[in-house]
Amino acid sequence: MTAYKDLSKEELLQIKSGLEAEYERFKSAGMKLDMSRGKPSTEQLNLSMGMMDVLNSGSDLVCKEGVDCRNYGVLDGIEEAKKLFADMMEVPSDNIIIFGNSSLNVMFDTVARSMTHGVMGSTPWCKLDKVKFLCPVPGYDRHFAITEYFGIEMINIPMTPDGPDMDLVEHYVNNDPAVKGIWCVPKYSNPQGITYSYETVHRFAKLKPAAEDFRIYWDNAYGIHHLYEDKQDYLLEIFQACKAEGNPHMVYKFASTSKISFPGSGISVIAASHSNLNDIRKQMRIQTIGHDKLNQLRHARYFKNIHGMVEHMKLHADIIRPKFDAVLTALDSELSGLEIGSWIAPRGGYFISFDAMEGCAKAIVAKAKEAGLSMTNAGATFPYGKDPRDSNIRIAPTYPTLDELKEAVKLFIICVKLVSIDKILETKE
Repeated sequence: MTAYKDLSKEELLQIKSGLEAEYERFKSAGMKLDMSRGKPSTEQLNLSMGMMDVLNSGSDLVCKEGVDCRNYGVLDGIEEAKKLFADMMEVPSDNIIIFGNSSLNVMFDTVARSMTHGVMGSTPWCKLDKVKFLCPVPGYDRHFAITEYFGIEMINIPMTPDGPDMDLVEHYVNNDPAVKGIWCVPKYSNPQGITYSYETVHRFAKLKPAAEDFRIYWDNAYGIHHLYEDKQDYLLEIFQACKAEGNPHMVYKFASTSKISFPGSGISVIAASHSNLNDIRKQMRIQTIGHDKLNQLRHARYFKNIHGMVEHMKLHADIIRPKFDAVLTALDSELSGLEIGSWIAPRGGYFISFDAMEGCAKAIVAKAKEAGLSMTNAGATFPYGKDPRDSNIRIAPTYPTLDELKEAVKLFIICVKLVSIDKILETKE
């Protein structure tokens, strides 16, 4: 296909006329589809319904510690659940604490605790003149919302095919004591689907922070969320890598079962050094008597071990892989060669990242919404909701049915073409 920029004004106007007719047909069809979040579909949720039958009124509800899971006790997670999630996170079971249903909640609490009480005896951040966080972009909007909520200055770090620009990360972390953390989604990143390379993880582990209370916020949300059995990314385990480099306390590693079992009723986990965990337990002892042990028991007995979890995730992949393939096939067939957008084909995770022509993302998302398709707000993948190039759009294919998704992608592509043509026509006046 000929690039749009190489076409004449008359040729572009002719294409635009046909696209506008198609767009009006979509508007009149009354589409109402919300693709703004990366939610599992009903079909995916149904995969875990057997978990509802694991415990009943006749079940033995005593965990391996000998505690009745209906009662108080066991602050940081029952033994069988710790074993399951330690295997999922590739860390020793005595280096994890199990929480409630939301890892985002744990991350929020971790930042809040640092603000009010500091990190392992350091000065509370609220008493400092300036606190900064590094934010690989495009990235996860809810991460950025946490640091913005606490008034922490966020610094954009561009993503590369191997992960964050580590020259910049090293520059900021090793020289500025105000830099206290970095947000990371290291495997099948949100939204690009990039997995940090072996070298990138090693460079993280070798950081020499100017701040003693600097921490890597390693949100491995998609650690076992592969799309293909024959094409899977490998991520070097950060906790042991930091320990080997003499930085055992530098990382907080987060995970959950939100996109494994039930998003609203899963289990979240943090892995860290013993000193970090002891610091966290000080807050926990005040905050709670313990999290939902019945849910921990339910997950442990349902999945049994990491192999059961991996097999379960293959069922998820069978459902969502055709959706990713449908989006990527449509983008390839309709937009390749036009030079009005680029995208990454991920091997796992929950998103496809699309980069439109500079200055076009907000207009594309608005045009799609006008025709009944709600997408993640343009700019959401950057701190403060400000994409400096107004280019990145996050596509979330998992929730709609395959038929709905195919129609949604057709509409999205029409919107991309229309907005891009208008942008190019501005240069041909």
